[in-house]
Amino acid sequence: MITRYGASRDELQNLLLNEPRYRVDQVWKGLYTELNAPEDMTALPKALRAQLVDLLPNSLTLVEEVISDDDTTIKFLWQLDGGSRIETVLMIYPDRATVCVSTQAGCAMACGFCATGQAGFTRHLTAGEIVEQVVRASQRAKAMDRRVSNVVYMGMGEPLANEEPVWESIVRLHEDVGLSARHLTVSTVGIIPGINRLASRPLPVNLAVSLHAANDNLRDALVPINRRYPIKALMEACNGFLESKNRRLTFEWALIDGVNDRPSDAIELAQICRSFRVPAHVNLIPLNPTPGYEVRGSSRNQVQAFCDQLVGMGANATIRRNRGTDIAAACGQLAAGQPVQISRSK
Repeated sequence: MITRYGASRDELQNLLLNEPRYRVDQVWKGLYTELNAPEDMTALPKALRAQLVDLLPNSLTLVEEVISDDDTTIKFLWQLDGGSRIETVLMIYPDRATVCVSTQAGCAMACGFCATGQAGFTRHLTAGEIVEQVVRASQRAKAMDRRVSNVVYMGMGEPLANEEPVWESIVRLHEDVGLSARHLTVSTVGIIPGINRLASRPLPVNLAVSLHAANDNLRDALVPINRRYPIKALMEACNGFLESKNRRLTFEWALIDGVNDRPSDAIELAQICRSFRVPAHVNLIPLNPTPGYEVRGSSRNQVQAFCDQLVGMGANATIRRNRGTDIAAACGQLAAGQPVQISRSK
């Protein structure tokens, strides 16, 4: 089935064979540049608008929209064709608006501290389903007089296990929606073939690696894919990406009380960060609560102490402010509408 943001220009042209050729450009611009639904494309005749609603159906059906207490984070629960569900998060900052998109329904990486990983894998998303998340979140931002400028592939799923559709969506967002490649970030738990493919692609997107441990024994337990792609090989792939793209590499590190927030962990992590020609940046994330993982996130004081130790050893590190924890929209909490335990670290 051809969907609204899954259709190529050629497919759209075939749908509009009986229309003047310029209609294809008008519809394409309306969808991607103006972020309009067909019924809102006032440059088109009313009859054609009505026809396009049927010819180009959405691939995402909104099930629920939840807004955080401070009105800065909006989580969308979507149902896909076939019944699978995914979540998308829109985050409003003073200087930007960011969309966090899902690339799979569920996830096969089985990281125990992540709600999506606990749920298991259902299916890959198409490029059109990924792009539509961005467009519909952008429409929501537009209604708030804000413009989405950043997209992070950090929602449900492992983006580089679905690399072809992810790349197709990146190209569409860059070329048609008009987002800078430098404002597009792909996150991975460390799928080395996917990192290598991304390094060979033409656009200079950002890479974020969910590291969480700097030795293989601990990372094997936290991130099971490490058994296939251990840290040494992963760092070689990351270095290849840096050499190819000359973009800053980010390591995501969810701090877990007594597990990976010790001084020895900081020493190992700092050594890795300093091993690159351009030192890697560490994004520290206090572990967000999920019902299937009983270990607590590190306290605020411990997070700050860990950050200070890294900086003192010459690493670049910042603490990510959790957004949307109160609505289970924060990192690791996306569970496609399943209940997630909400609590806050002291």
